[in-house]
Amino acid sequence: MSEQPIPAKTPLYQEHVQCGGKIVDFAGWLMPVNYGSQIEEHTAVRSDAGMFDVSHMTIIDVWGDQAETFLQRLVANDVARLNLNQALYGALLNDQAGVLDDLIVYRLAQGYRCVVNASTRDKVLAWMQQHSGPEAHFEHKPQVMIAVQGPNAIQRLLQVEAVSGLAELAPFYAMHHGAWLIGRTGYTGEDGVEVMLPEAEGIELWRKLRDAGVAPAGLGARDTLRLEAGLNLYGQDLDEATSPLASNIGWTIAWEPAERDFIGRDALEQQRQTNEQKLTGLIMRDKGILRHGQVVHTNVGEGVITSGTYSPTLEYSIALARVPKKAAGECEVDIRGKRKTATLCKPPFVRNGKVMHS
Repeated sequence: MSEQPIPAKTPLYQEHVQCGGKIVDFAGWLMPVNYGSQIEEHTAVRSDAGMFDVSHMTIIDVWGDQAETFLQRLVANDVARLNLNQALYGALLNDQAGVLDDLIVYRLAQGYRCVVNASTRDKVLAWMQQHSGPEAHFEHKPQVMIAVQGPNAIQRLLQVEAVSGLAELAPFYAMHHGAWLIGRTGYTGEDGVEVMLPEAEGIELWRKLRDAGVAPAGLGARDTLRLEAGLNLYGQDLDEATSPLASNIGWTIAWEPAERDFIGRDALEQQRQTNEQKLTGLIMRDKGILRHGQVVHTNVGEGVITSGTYSPTLEYSIALARVPKKAAGECEVDIRGKRKTATLCKPPFVRNGKVMHS
């Protein structure tokens, strides 16, 4: 028998333990699922501010004369469109247009910074190595990464660190602050930032935010918040076997310029004509909780739930489901052998504190 690898710890691991975090193994990392109440952590982010340790995410810096050409080949979105310090969301595709990973790419003065998922680290680094040339260099750069999220996130960060210009930072733009890179991005559907910084400064920032009353939030709240925001989780809502066109991220594909030959383009061009699926939202109308893997019966055929949970904000169950493209209106979900009524809807469910569906 092969030995199981020992889970890794982020530099903030001891902070989680001291805050009473319930630690679980997540994608090979020991991470807090909650600090006592997932509901309270979720509500803090929706109503004020919360903070997440996302240091398990993979930061990859790319530079060199061919850095732009390299990323234009790998990413289905077009990094050439980025202004200085601007970011975009995109996907790395295989030759069949399956999603190897979804990522954020920042254009910086010295090159690019990619932030990819923890679970795909080895795969993405190997993919980059396979496709890199002599004039495009990349390096995995471990750092502390803290997501401060919520309607008061900017104000809370400014309480503990004087960051000139932070309040004016536009969404999906980044700024430097000493050795920090601060991006106005997040995974919750609320305002906020993701701060990438050296280890010692990261531990200090976490403690300052905690002492200022910013609630630490774990993986549980992160999942309910992102699902309310209609945001995909890699490995559940999209993976190597699914196309962006069937995963509600078709909008991230930059078809122009037509001569840009990104990996997976030929397969995607064919799928534009043949794709018969979509990823969409579900609202539970009966009693019951929507969960990953449940079968959905629509007016034009079956689908499956990819992510489902109870929504603390809405106080009923919601889901993302991959269903036939023409499915609409009411549907039924098989929950333990019983069909329960639900409604198909366009995500998100909650955005910037506002309920998007009734």
